[in-house]
Order: sequence, then C-alpha cells, then structure tokens
Amino acid sequence: MDHGTTRTGSTGPSRRWLVVGAGGMLGQDVVAAVAASGDEVVPVDRRSLDVTDPSATAAAARGFDVVVNCAAWTAVDDAESQEPAAFAVNGTGAANVARGAARAGARVVHVSTDYVFDGRASTPYAEDAAPAPRSAYGRTKAAGEWAVRAEAPDHLVVRTAWLYGAHGACFPKTMARLAGERDELTVVDDQVGQPTWTVDLADLVVRLVAAGAPSGTYHGTSSGSASWYEFARHVVASAGGSARVVPTTSEGFVRPAPRPAYSVLGHDALRAAGVEPIGAWEERWALAAPTVLGRG
Repeated sequence: MDHGTTRTGSTGPSRRWLVVGAGGMLGQDVVAAVAASGDEVVPVDRRSLDVTDPSATAAAARGFDVVVNCAAWTAVDDAESQEPAAFAVNGTGAANVARGAARAGARVVHVSTDYVFDGRASTPYAEDAAPAPRSAYGRTKAAGEWAVRAEAPDHLVVRTAWLYGAHGACFPKTMARLAGERDELTVVDDQVGQPTWTVDLADLVVRLVAAGAPSGTYHGTSSGSASWYEFARHVVASAGGSARVVPTTSEGFVRPAPRPAYSVLGHDALRAAGVEPIGAWEERWALAAPTVLGRG
C-alpha cells in the first residue's frame, strides 16, 4: 500500500508514527501535530486500511514506533440498532490495531470516550473508575479499551469527550449555523462535560509519547466543566450571533442512545506522569473559535 509520508525538518533521530483513522476530525489534527513535532508520520484513512481486517492492520503497523488509533464508529444513535457493526470497528478493530502494533514493537495510542461511564457521578471520573456503559456505543468502546490492554502491554488509552474541531461536523458548527437561522436556540442544561478541541487532544497525544508516559489510561479533556447550554452561549457569542439561547432538560431531546448526564473526567494520571493537562475549556474555546467556525 502506498502511503503519503509527512515530515518537518528535524535534527537527530525521529519516531515513525502511523495514524489510523487519519481522515477524521481528530485524525487530521494528530497528523499535523506529529508532523509539527519533527517526527515522521504516515496517515491512513478507512479507504486505505480496514481495521476489521487483522492481516491488513498487522501489515500496516510494521516499521513504526507509534501507532495511534483514531478509527472509530462514532454514530452514537445508530449504534443502538447496529451494535454488531459498531463492535466490529470499536471492539474488534481496536484489538486488531493493538495486536498489529504489539507485533511490530510499536507503542499503541488508543482514543476512547467518556461513554464508557454511566454518567451518574457527581465528581470527576478517575482513570481507574469502573466502566459502566449505558449505550451500545459505550459498550463497544469499553470492549475496545479491554482489547487494547489485553493485546498491547505498551499502550496509552486516552479517553476524551465533547470533541470539536475544524475538520468535521461538531456542536459549535451546528450552533453557529442555527444561530444565523433562528432567533432562539433551545439547548440542554442538565448534561455536563468538558468541551475539548481536537488540536489540544492531538498535542496531548504527542506530549504523552514524548514524555515516555507509563502504559495506562489517561484522560484527554479540557479542564473545568460546562453544560451544553453554557457551551452554546459561548459559541453564539463567538459567532457574533444574536440568537437567544434557552436552557431545557434532556427530556426535551430524547434520543435512541442515552447520553451521560455527567461526563467530567479527572486528570490525575497525566499529572503523575509529569504531563500538563489541557487548559480551561473557556480559554481553549476562545483560541479555537476562529479556526473552528471558519473565521480565522
């Protein structure tokens, strides 16, 4: 398979990274972050690598020092009626990538989600909190975490939540568009999480690897917390919209998959590894907004 390789100027030895799922919102920013670090990076998207194919994933991982798995079935509601298909990517696919990386002697970085928890906590989830997924998506992602740990001793499982970025559909883009079309936006105020910029998560992945962080589970989310309503107000203000944002409850937006009411993740493992967590979500959004909303 012919891969395009991206590299910036660098002195001294560099790592070779394979980014799986490189065509997605996060994957594109991971590729850019690795290239900016001076390491060599090879991006593969779902058209060039099927993670459900164990032979293909094993072959793809050969010759790399780090394999980042950004590939995922992320259609949360569709997973409720198509759980086997979601499991093939999020569970079996994760196992294949991890096994291929381990055979190649590469460190695997696997991106997971807050949906592995039940969302019923009232204080930030610790990295070692027991998973208790309530949705098909959460179950398949929890299975993927388990598979990565089983298949690849040298692993970094990085959970994230409420991702937004410039390279795909996301909550801020939707809110900004609707704010230009409507006078009033109704947004849930009883789901709390950590809005996280894909650029910041990509940077964290690079920093974790550069620091030689111990194998284990880490949380890659912004610091602080907000409800979707609070985040929407910031987005509308950044977009220069005049739409009024009105709070409501989750009962007004019933979806096939249950959403975690509380998705705040703790960052103690990062600090223990000497890696600084991502900054406050408000500050990061203010920096990200021009790029994400296409006004930069």
